[in-house]
Amino acid sequence: MTLPTAPGAVAGALVEPATLGDRPTPGAVAAASSMGDVVGFGVHVDATIDWAVEVGRSAPAPGTGRTRELWEILATSARRDVAAARILEPHLDALAILHQAAGAGRPVDAVRRAVNATGDSSWGVFAAEARGTRLTATRAGDGWVLEGTKPWCSLAGRLSHALVTAWVSDDERALFAVDLRSDAVAAHGGPWVSRGLSQISSTPVDFTATPATPVGAPGWYLSRPGFRWGGAGVAACWWGGALPLLDALRAASARSGADQLSRAWLGEADSRLWAAGLALAEAARQEDAGANADEARVIAERVRAVVSDAVERVIAIADTALGPAPLTADEDHARRVADLRVYLRQHHGGRDLARLGTALTAEPGAGAR
Repeated sequence: MTLPTAPGAVAGALVEPATLGDRPTPGAVAAASSMGDVVGFGVHVDATIDWAVEVGRSAPAPGTGRTRELWEILATSARRDVAAARILEPHLDALAILHQAAGAGRPVDAVRRAVNATGDSSWGVFAAEARGTRLTATRAGDGWVLEGTKPWCSLAGRLSHALVTAWVSDDERALFAVDLRSDAVAAHGGPWVSRGLSQISSTPVDFTATPATPVGAPGWYLSRPGFRWGGAGVAACWWGGALPLLDALRAASARSGADQLSRAWLGEADSRLWAAGLALAEAARQEDAGANADEARVIAERVRAVVSDAVERVIAIADTALGPAPLTADEDHARRVADLRVYLRQHHGGRDLARLGTALTAEPGAGAR
């Protein structure tokens, strides 16, 4: 595949694969190798989308015995560039959802044909809700149409397809596949003033009698175990994105004249990211062992909390230990920190911890052991 060239962009050096075990999986090694060939990796959105499509041809789905490999691919992409991981993760998540839908009786090929998708299609997953907006799905003849506005649709103007949740009744949503190239789909140009993930615009999309194809029964998208595992995959991106900050702290503490405090900061950052990596590895193991929906809910909420706390703290340590210089004079470092801060907002702090507590209350036997 020939990738477009961003003005002034160059292909990058190889990045060390991120690993959750003794050695990186083959998928992580292959992903790391392919990144170096992409001009403007993470910055040139269209080139990175094309790369994500290529990765998706061979990346494993979660829960198929290779979850660790999937998460190492995501972490490796974030280690190289956080925005690239933000492009890759929803594409792989959409492919995983289609795979899971096949197991629920909705053949993937039928869904793809219905929305004119091919193996070269790029996918997003649009499932957020916001006050004042509502997307509804209604029957129209033998099919369905979407009507209304969907908020927080990342790269809707750049992707070819998306899986979108819409209300089919007052209190129930279903998932639909949509061709984003349709004239019945209009992505807003803004506002998107974010300094982090600035090229990954997440703006509303208007759907006007837009043809849509159901993926699973009403309620299936949120009730399947894969919904929780998808959220844990995002945590793998956070973890991988923080690894270069650890490298920067290590380099600072190795300089001549570095004091004990710089080494203490390095030690804390290392221990926190090490623990977060162990949490991801254990979650991957439990997913592949066949954790049920209730177990998946608890495990995924735990791992997201552990990883988000670790990455938030490592960002704070790096800010303090390294001072203003890399934030003001190092493009890669400054962009990485800004990107991570926005990406981490997919974790909602105390609200997500309350959700974990609710799950533990409903399943008392699922507590820490």
